[in-house]
Amino acid sequence: MEKGLISVDRFTESSQTYFLTHLHTDHTQGLTSKWGKGPFFCSKLTAKLLPFKFPDFNLSLLCVVDLHIWHSFSSFLRPPDLKSPLIGVMFLFRGEFGCLMYTGDFRWEVDSKRAKDARSRLLNVLKNETVDSLYLDNKYCNPSYDFPTQEVTAQQVVDIIASHLEHDIVIGIDTLGKEELLIHISRVLNVKIWVWPEHLQTMYLLGFHDTFTTKTSLTRVQAVPRYSFSVETLEGLNTMRPTIGIMPSGLLWVLKLVKGDNNLFVPYSNHSCFAEIQEFIELVQPTNMKGIVSSSSCYVGPLYYFGRLCGVNQPLKRFVYKNERKKGGKKNASRRVRRGAKIVESDCSD
Repeated sequence: MEKGLISVDRFTESSQTYFLTHLHTDHTQGLTSKWGKGPFFCSKLTAKLLPFKFPDFNLSLLCVVDLHIWHSFSSFLRPPDLKSPLIGVMFLFRGEFGCLMYTGDFRWEVDSKRAKDARSRLLNVLKNETVDSLYLDNKYCNPSYDFPTQEVTAQQVVDIIASHLEHDIVIGIDTLGKEELLIHISRVLNVKIWVWPEHLQTMYLLGFHDTFTTKTSLTRVQAVPRYSFSVETLEGLNTMRPTIGIMPSGLLWVLKLVKGDNNLFVPYSNHSCFAEIQEFIELVQPTNMKGIVSSSSCYVGPLYYFGRLCGVNQPLKRFVYKNERKKGGKKNASRRVRRGAKIVESDCSD
C-alpha cells in the first residue's frame, strides 16, 4: 500500500507497520517462523491459528486488535489487545495519506442478512468520508464469473449427498476455507465430516469439536485436500466403493479438472463474483482502486471494468503483468499516519 509505511498481507518488503487479514498462503508471503522485522496487527482468531501454521513464532510480535474501533498507531505504539471473532478482516486506514481500504478475500452477497448487516456497518464507518484508494479482491473481476450465493450452492451440495445414499462423498477443499460449507452439510444431514489429522487440529482451534473426525468408519462424507482431488483418484475409489466427487469452487477451469460422471462441480466460493464486486464498488465509491490478486501471469484489474464508477477518470488497463509491476514500483510515501486504522468485518473466512 503506502511503501515504507503500511504493508498488508505482504511481508517481503520493509515497512513501519504490518497487517495480516487472514492466513491463506498467498497472503503470508515472506512471513515465517523466524519473522523478526517487527510487530504486525491481526484479528484474535488469526493470532490463535498462526502458531499452528508457523511453529516457534515469536508471539510477542503479534498485536491483536478489535473490530469496529479506531486505533491510533505508529512504529512505536501498539494497539490495545482486544477481542476479534473472525478469521478474515478488512482494514480501513486514515491519515495524512488519505483514506485507504483493503478488503482481503471477501464475499459480498447483496441480499444475505450478513451482507445487509455488513453494509450497515460499513456505511457507519465511512459516513461522509471518501475512500481515496480501494485495494480490492479482484479474483473474479470478469463478467464470466456469475455464480449463485453460498446458501444456494451449499444446498446443492446437500441435495447431491442426500440423493446418493449408497455413495461415499469426497469434497475437495483448501487447507483453510470452506468451513461454513462443511458445517452446513454436517448440521443439515446430521453427519460427521472426515478430515485429515492436521485439518482436524485447525477445526478444533476454530471451536468445532463435534463436527469433524479422522475415523472413516464414522462417516461416508470426506473433505480432502484440493491437491489430492483428481479424476484418477476418484476412479480408483470407485473401484472399491461407489464414490461421488464434489469440487466447490468459482474457477471455470475446475470444470475441466473434475469432468466425469461421478465428479460434480459446484460454484461455491468465498470470493465475490463479478456482480457482487460491482455492488461493493458502487457502495464504497472510491476515487481509485487496485486489485490485490496477481497470482497468475496476468489478471484483470478492477479499473478495466469499473473505472467509470470511480470519482476520477482512470486509464483503462486490463492486464497487469508481474514483471511490469516489479519494474514500475509503487508510490513513495513520505507522509506518516496521523489518525489511525480501523478494522471491519469481511464476509470471507478464508
